[in-house]
Amino acid sequence: AMAGEGSTFRLRCSLLGHGQDVRGLTRGLFPEGSFVSVSRDRTARVWAPDGLNRGFTEMHCMSGHSNFVSCVCIIPPSDLYPRGLIATGGNDHNICIFTVDNSAPLYVLKGHKNTVCSLSSGKFGTLLSGSWDTTAKVWLNDRCMMTLQGHTAAIWAVKILPEQGLMLTGSADKTIKLWKAGRCERTFTGHEDCVRGLAILSEMEFLSCANDASVRRWQISGECLQVYYGHTNYIYSISVFPRCKDFVTTGEDRSLRIWKQGECAQTIRLPAQSVWCCCVLDNGDIVVGASDGIIRVFTESLERTASAEEIQAFENELAQASIDPKTGDLGDINADDLPGREHLKDPGTRDGQTRLIKDNGKVEAYQWSVSEGRWIKIGDVVGSSGATQQTSGKVLFEGKEYDYVFTIDVNENGPSYKLPYNITDDPWLTAYNFLQKNDLNPMFLDQVAKFIMDNTKGQTLLSTSNQFSDPFTGAGRYVPGSSSGSSAIPGADPFTGAGRYVPGSASNTVPPVGGVDPFTGMDAYQSAAAKVENIYFPKKDAVTFDQANPTQILGKLKELNGSAAEEHKLTEDDLITLEKLLSATCNTSTETPTAQQLQTLWRAVNWPEDIVFPALDILRLSVRHPTVNENFCSEKEHVQFIILLLKFLNPKGKQANQLLALRALCNCFVSHAGQKLMMEQRDEIMTQAIETKSGNNKNIHIALATLTLNYAVCLHKVNNVEGKAQCLSVISTVMEVVQDLEAIFRLLVALGTLISDDTNAVQLAKSLGVDSQIKKYASVSEPAKVKECCRFVLNLL
Repeated sequence: AMAGEGSTFRLRCSLLGHGQDVRGLTRGLFPEGSFVSVSRDRTARVWAPDGLNRGFTEMHCMSGHSNFVSCVCIIPPSDLYPRGLIATGGNDHNICIFTVDNSAPLYVLKGHKNTVCSLSSGKFGTLLSGSWDTTAKVWLNDRCMMTLQGHTAAIWAVKILPEQGLMLTGSADKTIKLWKAGRCERTFTGHEDCVRGLAILSEMEFLSCANDASVRRWQISGECLQVYYGHTNYIYSISVFPRCKDFVTTGEDRSLRIWKQGECAQTIRLPAQSVWCCCVLDNGDIVVGASDGIIRVFTESLERTASAEEIQAFENELAQASIDPKTGDLGDINADDLPGREHLKDPGTRDGQTRLIKDNGKVEAYQWSVSEGRWIKIGDVVGSSGATQQTSGKVLFEGKEYDYVFTIDVNENGPSYKLPYNITDDPWLTAYNFLQKNDLNPMFLDQVAKFIMDNTKGQTLLSTSNQFSDPFTGAGRYVPGSSSGSSAIPGADPFTGAGRYVPGSASNTVPPVGGVDPFTGMDAYQSAAAKVENIYFPKKDAVTFDQANPTQILGKLKELNGSAAEEHKLTEDDLITLEKLLSATCNTSTETPTAQQLQTLWRAVNWPEDIVFPALDILRLSVRHPTVNENFCSEKEHVQFIILLLKFLNPKGKQANQLLALRALCNCFVSHAGQKLMMEQRDEIMTQAIETKSGNNKNIHIALATLTLNYAVCLHKVNNVEGKAQCLSVISTVMEVVQDLEAIFRLLVALGTLISDDTNAVQLAKSLGVDSQIKKYASVSEPAKVKECCRFVLNLL
């Protein structure tokens, strides 16, 4: 149980085992009270509480990465693995999955193109990974199901939210994104530097921490509820206490901070520069990992607190640490001179307050402990020549980076002031500006300038060129593209100009014409309600849009041709040619469409968008004919054909064109050439088609649902995992907005077809929360097919 108010965390134990920085920690499920650590030494270790004393024992050590390991998470128990699994991500771009008692990986997930630096697990075996390659990936068992693209720099943090289908990613592009069913729903902006950590408070709220030294509390709806300040440098990790909203953070300022009721209640300094990670155990104890390779556990429980000797040893280690003035928050520096040891007779005013004294020419740093009522030595302050460039290099002040941030006390009782300084600055000018800004007496000018020069001795401009140092340590600003595998922002999509997908080669489709599918007459899908056998899915053939009134279409075409600009006008002969094409493709004549007819049609479909719709309608009908399908979807023609149709899917364009383009795409599935093209271009077509959901036009929704259904029919035959995942994501996204029951019915058939005979797809659909989305349709009274089909789908889920 959590200890009462005002209690203090003290050392429980220090654990040696890792050879280098401890980069990630997570609480374990088995055995109870355990945790797992991962390190730069390429291993992961499971630590179990030691029954006899207050410590932990290393149960076993796992290795499988060829480079350092940077993150870890637990995959919850399943029937197959009742003790759960352990997932680790590394600098070798891989994710290793281990069982709790084997030192070699069960399997390895490959797919990221750069370091995997964050992992989170969800229900039904899903795993979310974030990488420096700017993407996050959703894995199910040993397969990648979808890739989340949208961030423009490394993804440092990922979390799966309790509500199904919702995921969060935090990035070096300073934003956090909320994803629903694999699509970005919302972007949270506010942090002024790389987002490094995320923690979930509830279904509606979460926390983030960043290199800007702040923690933010957010509502899922997008609102930032609170900003917490306390750290003086990068914050690397954040973890929440069980059953409450208090949390802990660790960072580059050598500290672990405990936050209660929104305030920093306690600061614990560690004898290591970078405190990389933390996790909270079920009993409320805090585990932290740092750059010295040691894991330390802190507790509020007196029974579990370390012996006096161990605490003394920890304090001695802390006292011997050398502090680089560039990185610590070295409060209370006196501009004249530092006081001597007698300064420590005065008590501090708040927990974690620091004070510097000079003793025999050495500068020492002390921190006030409220609970113990004494100053604890936290290290010796070394001259700046002792600074090491592998530490974070820069200090933050008001969200910006400086080489130094000094704290100046102008007089004993007054407030202290922060003075940020870069080596490139002029000390006198800086001192002058500092006095002006803080409204201080100009007579201090000499002293402040001299103080700056004395405290930055020996620093040359060269030593700050750590602009591109190890991004693993966050040293220097993360420059996207400098070390990440994808130096360019994911290629701008040639069709939409959006930088969302990096498309495969564009390909071309022509819709085929075939025997009219009896399944899809005017009142598509009428079922005899008496038989309750599943006649709905898995569907085997594409659904097409066959209704036609050639006379009306040609009449409209002639009328618009009359008002068309000269360069677009069709001749009488052209109109006769198109009339022949229509009769050939609507089964009213036995002639085969000719190349000349198709060329004329191509000219007509390139008309301006306000008059093109009758020509698009002719295309929609003709593309069902095998000859036309082959012509437009063949290797030769397909690029222009797809570009043309995708152009009409623009949600800002005319609805009639959107509708006919969607129907033409559906009709492409009739012949082999069309199916092949539609599958090759699936990523791009689906991405563009889904944008048409925004208009509230029921015919467009039915066409969009039909396109999804036709993809489901093809995917059911080939079992393409990423394809199914994208299709499920589209179904889930479109379900949210569609009202029309015919469109809903077609989406349900698509869903049933996708998950039939595929346990992976069933698990993915569950993890996206599709079952809760469709439940309401199980009680629709009319048309009965909606209810019946829905129940069949729910049976599978």
